Amino acid sequence: MTDFRVAPGQVHEDQLTASIEKHTSQIPSSLYLGAALAAMVASASFHLAKKEHPALFVCQWAAPFLLLGIYNKLVKQHGSDGTTRVSI
Repeated sequence: MTDFRVAPGQVHEDQLTASIEKHTSQIPSSLYLGAALAAMVASASFHLAKKEHPALFVCQWAAPFLLLGIYNKLVKQHGSDGTTRVSI
């Protein structure tokens, strides 16, 4: 059986990715959680106003906001490429 895992330090991120992560890591993780909660509240408001299509559309924003928050947290903990540690 072939092992396709990438070993730590085997692959490095490019400078564009590192630059984006440097700037986005300064955003607090609570902002992403707040955005997800706001999307849920907005969706519930649309639903109560009997606007089903906007309610479903806005409701789908919560998961990407939470995923961005998780990614943000991982970048803060492990750095851009997993071989460096970011001191915060």
